[in-house]
Amino acid sequence: MSDAPEIKQDKMYKLLREGKIADFNKRKAAGEAFDLTHCDFRSLDLRGLDAKGVNFSHAYFRQADLRGIDFSQSNLEGASLNGSKISGCYFPKGLRAEEIALSLTHGTRLRYSA
Repeated sequence: MSDAPEIKQDKMYKLLREGKIADFNKRKAAGEAFDLTHCDFRSLDLRGLDAKGVNFSHAYFRQADLRGIDFSQSNLEGASLNGSKISGCYFPKGLRAEEIALSLTHGTRLRYSA
């Protein structure tokens, strides 16, 4: 599979693209399955998203509004944060601040520390 961001047909992903964060959170809490790997979240407002346990590996968050999201229990391996708003975000312990800064300013893919 390519690392290029995708616009998938997944129903839960479509809710996020449509800005229906509360609906996504409710359906996630009810146990609905979804796949957000390799997804394109470019310029989306995702504030309020329940990211606990979500696999965002290789996702593309360019210029997305991620303020206040708790990613501490999410998988962000290979994701890119270029130009995103990340004020108040909580990131996984395995991601160093330098790694996050490089992704934010240069669009590099996030890599976890060993």
